[in-house]
Amino acid sequence: MRVRILIITVSLIAVAIASWRMFSGPGTERRDEPPIPEFVDVTAVSGIDHRYEGGFTHFVGGGVAVFDCDQNRLPDLFFAGGAGAPALYRNISHLGGELRFASTTDPLVDGMSGVTGAYPIDVDDDGLTDLAVLRVGENMLLRGVGDCRFERANETWNLDGGDAWTVGFSATWEDGSRRPTLAFGNYLALDQQGQQFGGCGDHMLFRPGGAGDTYDEPIVISPGYCSLSLLFSDWDRNLGSDLRITNDRHYYRQGEEQLFEMVDDRPPRPYTRDEGWQFVQIEGMGIASHDVTGDGVPEIFLTSMADNKLQQLAPDAGGPEYGDIAFELGATAHRPFVGSDVSPSTAWHPEFQDVNNDGIIDLFISKGNVDETAGFAVDDPNNLLLGQPDGGFIEHAEEAGIVDFGRSRGAALVDLNLDGLLDLVYVNRQAPVRLWHNVGAGLGNWLAIDLEQSAPNIDAIGSWVEVKAGNRSQHRERTIGGGHAGGQLGWMHVGLGAAENAELRVQWPDGALSDWIEVDANGFVTIDRPGNDLRIWQPEAIAAANGRE
Repeated sequence: MRVRILIITVSLIAVAIASWRMFSGPGTERRDEPPIPEFVDVTAVSGIDHRYEGGFTHFVGGGVAVFDCDQNRLPDLFFAGGAGAPALYRNISHLGGELRFASTTDPLVDGMSGVTGAYPIDVDDDGLTDLAVLRVGENMLLRGVGDCRFERANETWNLDGGDAWTVGFSATWEDGSRRPTLAFGNYLALDQQGQQFGGCGDHMLFRPGGAGDTYDEPIVISPGYCSLSLLFSDWDRNLGSDLRITNDRHYYRQGEEQLFEMVDDRPPRPYTRDEGWQFVQIEGMGIASHDVTGDGVPEIFLTSMADNKLQQLAPDAGGPEYGDIAFELGATAHRPFVGSDVSPSTAWHPEFQDVNNDGIIDLFISKGNVDETAGFAVDDPNNLLLGQPDGGFIEHAEEAGIVDFGRSRGAALVDLNLDGLLDLVYVNRQAPVRLWHNVGAGLGNWLAIDLEQSAPNIDAIGSWVEVKAGNRSQHRERTIGGGHAGGQLGWMHVGLGAAENAELRVQWPDGALSDWIEVDANGFVTIDRPGNDLRIWQPEAIAAANGRE
C-alpha cells in the first residue's frame, strides 16, 4: 500500500511539474526558446588595453562612449580612465571579420584625469560627433574636428563645467532651440580637498540662450539625491521629453527616485503624488528604456543593489504612475546565476538590445561589487537575459559564453564589424576592459537604421522608429543618456527574426510622421527628412576605401 501511494504521489508531482512548466509565467523553463548567441573573448588580440582605475571617487562610473569619430561609419570607443587617463580607440576591424582597434593619441584626451564617463552628441550640428565628458572635477565638452581629434569647447559654448563629482548625463532638444539642453547629474558633494563631507550634490541644467549658439548660466536642479544616471525620454508619448533621475539611497536622506517635468523655459519641476508619481527608493545605478510590452510607451529598467526594477506605466494612467513587473517577467537579476556566491548582486549598466536578432528585445546588465562591500556578491557575473515570445526573460549568459567575475561598470552592445551581430564591450574596475565578439550562427535577420534631418538636431534625437516585420511591431526611441556613465550614437540595431523585409515609419521629434517605407532585411539604411528619402549604405565601399577586406 505504501509503495502504491508513493507511486501515485510521484506521478501527481510529475504531472504538476509538467503543468507548471506549460502554464507558468515568464522567466520559467519552456520549449522553443529563442536562439542563443555565441561570444568569443577577443580582448587579448583586439588592440584594446585599458583599465578604469582609482579609489573612492571611482567606485562608481567607468563608462564607454560609442560613436564614429573618423566618419567611416565603424563605431569607435572612448573609455573613462578614472584616476588614470581616458583612452580613445579607432575601429580598424575587418568588415564582418576580426575585431581590431588602434589606440589614438590626442593631447587633449591624453592629458585628462578624473574621467568617470562620456556621452556622444553633435552639439553644433556640423556632422562631427562631440563628447560630453564627465569628471570628478570640471566637466568638459569636446568639439569633434574630424579624424578622431577634438578641441575644448567649454569657453566656445559658454559651458561652466563646475567642479563636482559627475556620473550622469542626458540631452534633449527643446522646442525652437538651436542647441541641445544638457543635464549633468552629480553624486556626492565633495569639499575643496575632494573629500566627502556629507550630502548629495545638486544637478546642473544648461539651456541655450542669447542667439542660441552658447549656453546661459546653469539652472540648479534641486534637491539632488546622489544621482548615477539621467535620461530625457518621452515616457508618455506626448511629444515632450522629461528628465528621469535614478539615485543612490545609500547616501541620501529623505530622498527618492525622481521625474522632472520640462516645460518651456521654466526650471524643471518634480512630478507629485497627486499626479501619480510613486515613492521608490533604491541604490539607483543605471537606467534603460524600451517598449518591452508592445503598448507603445517605454518601460524603464533601473539597476540597483539586489533591488532592480522594471517599471511599467499603468494602463490609462493620467500621469507617471508606474508599477514594477520585474518579478512577473523574470527580470529581477538580484543574485548571481552561476558560481557558489549567493549573496545579493550589485548591478550597474542596463541595456536593451536584440542580441540574437529574433525580433524580441533582450536585456544585458553589468554587475560587480562596489569594492569590497560586505553582504554583497564578490563573484557577480554580468547578466544576459534573452527575451521570450511570451514577453518574459530567461538568463543565458553562461550558454552565450560571457561569464566573467570582474567588477564591471559601463558597457555597450554594438555591431563593431558591421556583420549584423551585436558584440559586447564593458569596463571593469581596476581590471582590463573586456571585448567579446558575437560569432553566433543561426541567428535572425536584422536592420541597422540611422536618422537625419536638417539642423537643429540633425541626428533627430527624440524620434521614435516603428518597425513592422512578420507579425511583430517594435518601437524604438532615439535618446542620449541613461545607462551607467556612457552611451551610443550611431546605427540603431533592430532584429527581425525570420522576416526578410520590414516596414519602417518615423515619428520625428516634433510629432510629424513619415510614410511607411519598405526595406529588405540585413542592411544599413538612413531615413532622411524631409521627403521620406531612404538611403541604403553599402559598407563594402567604405571598407575598400580604407584598405579593409
